[in-house]
Amino acid sequence: MLSQDDYKAQNHVKYILNYHFVWIPKRRKKVLTGNISTRLKQIFLDLAVEKEWDILDLEVAPNYVHLFVSVKPTDTPHLIVKSFKGRSSNYLRKEFPELKKLPTLWTNSYFVSTAGNVSSAAIKRYIEDPHHAKN
Repeated sequence: MLSQDDYKAQNHVKYILNYHFVWIPKRRKKVLTGNISTRLKQIFLDLAVEKEWDILDLEVAPNYVHLFVSVKPTDTPHLIVKSFKGRSSNYLRKEFPELKKLPTLWTNSYFVSTAGNVSSAAIKRYIEDPHHAKN
């Protein structure tokens, strides 16, 4: 069960806002290995600290990234994924010239889903509860 300490607060807003992102390198090449993988994780951690986001989980496989991140309500999914993909592409392509063989590091596509601490069914039951009806 959630306690009040599990929620974050900012400018008169109390929230829990978590996103699950997945994206792949261009042409699904298996380039996210070894030092590239290690550096990618560090870039993500540094960006998260800078933006005041919390990385809840991160998996870097040779040909995909899974990122589970807690963010502020002012940050849109597009802004979040653009920040992670943009900075990592810029830094990694400068530091690892072999990545310049690809036209870009990442595809334009990505998957995103919200991940709250209650199910959609639970929210629907709460909203439909007759105790909320004000006739």
